[in-house]
Amino acid sequence: MISRPLLVFDFDGVIVDGICEYWWSSRKACLRLLGKESNASELPEVVPEEFRKLRPWVHHGWEMVLIAAELIRPNSPLRLIREQSFSKNYQKHCKAALNAWNWEPKHLQKTLDDVRREAICTNKKNWLASHKAFPGVPKRLNELHNEGYDFAVLTTKSSEFTAELLDHFQIKPTLLFGYESGSKPNVLVQLSKSHVLKGFIEDRLSTLKTVLNTNQLESLPCYLAGWGYLKDGESKNLPSNIQLIDIKTFLTPLASWS
Repeated sequence: MISRPLLVFDFDGVIVDGICEYWWSSRKACLRLLGKESNASELPEVVPEEFRKLRPWVHHGWEMVLIAAELIRPNSPLRLIREQSFSKNYQKHCKAALNAWNWEPKHLQKTLDDVRREAICTNKKNWLASHKAFPGVPKRLNELHNEGYDFAVLTTKSSEFTAELLDHFQIKPTLLFGYESGSKPNVLVQLSKSHVLKGFIEDRLSTLKTVLNTNQLESLPCYLAGWGYLKDGESKNLPSNIQLIDIKTFLTPLASWS
């Protein structure tokens, strides 16, 4: 067992706000997939409000590419019933959209990753600039080392791109796990065997609930990041084992979080 306690942080919505990059990359990946069928003018360069509002439901990057495509499909529920109704049956609509386009998630994810990889190669400065760290978060994370804690970043983004951004914001985690490492609960279970886990900070309430329902993780301190991509009303009436943390509290010593 490693002696230094470990805090685990989600990335998108906790450390970084990358909504502009999410749309830019998703839009480009979508147009690439559509090829000659595509009409770039139908997908605006500015982040559409529908895309922004659906971001709290997105769990994997490929879903963002699918949302972009649904914004231009004539019979898409996203166009017919708008994002609020779409979100109520989000998984069902995503599955139907995959069938309508005859696409596979792995192919969408690969296309998205390819777009990002090319952006880093051709104009890394602009790609990095399309992400914003939440104010005070990088400094607070790096302070943890001096307070006797290690910290890990656990994300559904590729570790390749996450590492680029962590370096850009001069954030130095002890460990980094991308989607290639498996599901968040599984990674946390493995970490719990070698570390004393002091907390998991995430902006997806459903992920926190899944973690706490996982064998060996029932007592893990879980925090919902109030500054992240939360759904309407999620910060209210939380389960007793999930604590809402705001940015002001996050910037204080760990002992004051509870």
